[in-house]
Amino acid sequence: MAAKHLIERNISNLVVIGGDGSLTGANLFRKEWSELVQELLENGEITEEQASDCEHLAIVGMVGSIDNDFCGTDMTIGTDSALHRIIEAVDAISTTAQSHQRSFVLEVMGRHCGYLALVAGLACGADWLFIPEAPPADGWEDKLCKKLAHTREMGKRLNIIIVAEGAMDRHGKAITVNQIKDLIIDRLDYDTRVTVLGHVQRGGNPSAFDRILGCRMGAEAVLALTEATETSPACVVSLAGNTAVRVPLMECVEKTQQVGKALKEKDFDLAVELRGKSFLNNLKTYLTLSKLKPPDNVCSRDGKICSSEFNLAVLNVGAPAAGTNAAVRSFVRSCLVDGYRVYGIHDGFEGLLDDRIEFFGWMSVSDWVREGGSKLGTNRTTPKNLSLEKIAQKFQQYNIHGLTLVGGFESFMSVVQLVEARSKFPEFCIPMVVIPATVSNNVPGTDFSLGTDTALNAITETCDKIKQSASGSKRRVFVVETMGGYCGYLATMGGLASGADAAYIFEEPFGIVDLENDVKHLAGKIKDDVQRGVILRYEIYF
Repeated sequence: MAAKHLIERNISNLVVIGGDGSLTGANLFRKEWSELVQELLENGEITEEQASDCEHLAIVGMVGSIDNDFCGTDMTIGTDSALHRIIEAVDAISTTAQSHQRSFVLEVMGRHCGYLALVAGLACGADWLFIPEAPPADGWEDKLCKKLAHTREMGKRLNIIIVAEGAMDRHGKAITVNQIKDLIIDRLDYDTRVTVLGHVQRGGNPSAFDRILGCRMGAEAVLALTEATETSPACVVSLAGNTAVRVPLMECVEKTQQVGKALKEKDFDLAVELRGKSFLNNLKTYLTLSKLKPPDNVCSRDGKICSSEFNLAVLNVGAPAAGTNAAVRSFVRSCLVDGYRVYGIHDGFEGLLDDRIEFFGWMSVSDWVREGGSKLGTNRTTPKNLSLEKIAQKFQQYNIHGLTLVGGFESFMSVVQLVEARSKFPEFCIPMVVIPATVSNNVPGTDFSLGTDTALNAITETCDKIKQSASGSKRRVFVVETMGGYCGYLATMGGLASGADAAYIFEEPFGIVDLENDVKHLAGKIKDDVQRGVILRYEIYF
């Protein structure tokens, strides 16, 4: 009947959005298409002309799954929105947990895939994770309780434990949130609560990332269908890095099924490997950053006595951007694990000249991952605007062997200025790294900079609220100005994510004729059922 309904409407190109079950079924449907067409023709249910017009069926898949459990793509549609729901819940829970010194055990979706739990734990600084692909070793109960007790001794007032609903131990026995709660209460007598998010993770407005991902994949699916031939295999539109690519459908399905087989056979290393490099890197990063403290032979608890005399420094230069503190936290803890001493320089290069410098220990950056702004403090002043000679003296005074700058274009320029001065000041002949952090996404060398995604979500949420507020009004147009300076990234992507009628950006010159055409478009639109409009523009400098 499905084939008949499609042929009656002259449909021979199909886009299927779903998980591995839906996509496997779609591929089977495609393989059986010729037989179904012939059967319908013999039964007289379709005509010769209809059979000829719909002789072949082209199928393109797009993966819609909040679990991100489909191999062959870095991200599936819906995953980022689900992560937002989890992070919002953890942020809300943290306020209560901190004020009452509580422990919270949070169950998230992920029956066969721990991606949501893993990335949420990384983004929230969770104390412990339970995911199907990396079950805890035997005796985990003692290790968990020991870790929670030590974190309290070091001054931490809350504990967050994230559990994927499919969590189990290495023998295949399920680990439940209530089991963990009872363990903490019995062993440590901590006030402990359980929160099960359930289908809350599937609800709510989609994030900006998911909206843009859906737009890009939908456009790529159209191209894939128009370019398909009779012999083209069914494909899936996937995300590789920041590029939409086409991958053979059954190749992805088979690899996804191999993960399930590896979990059943308790080959957890293979399961993690099959999940892909991104999953593996996230897991390694989480295990590094969530340690109780560095090994005793490397660094003391306060970070002031290290086996290595290799000193690394970190500072922020430029405007604050979301994610800056998380980057500093990751840098500090990774350094301490490797045995390096870490200087945190407050208030950029001005702070360096004023000796606003401190050693960072393990707990110094404990809760920074969730904090906005810049805990180190920042400004836009570059070395040339101060004194290169005095900065070189400070590098020598503190014996700095490596420098990391987190910030926008000012950070790039600062490093350029220091490198250009190396011939005059040998103190600058050290490794220097820039971590791009700017909401405008206007720096070279990276597809995304820290803070951009958060800014896009703020724009999208604002446009959603504007549209909602205008739903009871007639003939109303809103003009929304975004940040960006001479970069139109936020306005362009914000317009795409919010469904704006137009977006005016620096890179695409516009004049009175363009404005007139857009006004005519809005006037025609308002005459119909849609009684409102939204236009985005970047902040214009004159």
